[in-house]
Amino acid sequence: MDYFEFIPQKLIDFLLVTLYSLIIGMTVRRLYSEKEGTIEKLFGSDRTLTFIGILGYILFMANPETLVPYLGGGLIVSIFLGIYYYRKTQDKENFGFTTLIVALITYCIPLLVLTQPPWFTILVVVTVLFFTESKKSFVEISRKFDKDEFITLAKFLAIAGVILPIIPIESIVPFLEITPFNIWIAVVVISGISYFSYLLRKFVFINSGITVSALLGGLYSSTATTIILAKKGRDADNNATPFAIGIILSMAMMYFRILILMFIFNRALATHLMPYFIIMIFVSIAAAGLIYFRNKRFKNVIESGIGVDKNPLEFKVALIFTLLFVSFSFITYFVIEWFGIQGLNILSWIVGVSDIDPFLLNLFQGKFNVDLNLIALSTMQSVISNNIIKTIYASVIAGPNLRKNVVIGMLIIIVANVVLLFFLL
Repeated sequence: MDYFEFIPQKLIDFLLVTLYSLIIGMTVRRLYSEKEGTIEKLFGSDRTLTFIGILGYILFMANPETLVPYLGGGLIVSIFLGIYYYRKTQDKENFGFTTLIVALITYCIPLLVLTQPPWFTILVVVTVLFFTESKKSFVEISRKFDKDEFITLAKFLAIAGVILPIIPIESIVPFLEITPFNIWIAVVVISGISYFSYLLRKFVFINSGITVSALLGGLYSSTATTIILAKKGRDADNNATPFAIGIILSMAMMYFRILILMFIFNRALATHLMPYFIIMIFVSIAAAGLIYFRNKRFKNVIESGIGVDKNPLEFKVALIFTLLFVSFSFITYFVIEWFGIQGLNILSWIVGVSDIDPFLLNLFQGKFNVDLNLIALSTMQSVISNNIIKTIYASVIAGPNLRKNVVIGMLIIIVANVVLLFFLL
């Protein structure tokens, strides 16, 4: 027997309104009780907001068809709150408006309980609680913003939400199925990943050590991370092991980033290569673990991280990526047309000396006359080539101790990648 069916629905609604209003009121009381002497000067907290919610319920039920009593009550409550706010600004010169808005939202709780699905009402209550409790957090975050931080955010919103929808989807080159939309969606995705990594490093992992910085750096650019860590490790060559571990872990994030790009642009290819890339992620982590245990007695270093990158949405960065993307579109097309499969194989080895993302994105979303396995093969080959170049970069820049550990770790990754490559042949 379902005993709840004997409970009147109006009673359930009333209890929910009372509970939600009380929770919001208790949150307001707790917030202002932390400020000595302010709770007495507040217009009300737990009981007052509970009564406001109950009042809204009573007036709503008085005439749920026209809602005239409810709307009139809302007007009266607003007038009282307005009078309180006027006196508050005159007496204390305090212009805070938050508690008044919370009171008006509480008055709307009965309307939500009686007309909206339960999940929406709970969502509103949780949102109110979250933002009421998060004042200090928002103040601390706002202090960390540079003067140009919101301009950076505006740039990302512009390229993703304003420019992208109006970009033409028709091909601009008759013999090449490349459209302005293809080009710009690639810019948006790469910029989005870079901006996400940038925000994590700047606002979440602010004082992160070398390991976390390397992981986030690998999500943005493993090549740049390798060069930065190699330079820093050279200055701390006697304690270079953490820098070597960071370089190797950035390789794991590179494989993860490329796998994300495949899932965005080519699901079939991502499904085909996912086992190989997961293996390579674990191989990279294992190589970093090997370096750690080989040098377990290394001295502790002050892990200051690798710093926060410059704004990843600079115009010149987007322009360079766009030019590379378009260039690789033409290069890849003509190489396949003139030299066939063998030409694409050679090209995939050559592009490793530069940024491989434009080349890979062309393969992932370009409609070239090649089968899926050849695209997978070219992807793996370009990654191997890029890893070899990064090994050379680190070897040239780093000191002796760092060079030895990096070469060992990178050789493990490269050999494992070559072995997996043979399974694709």
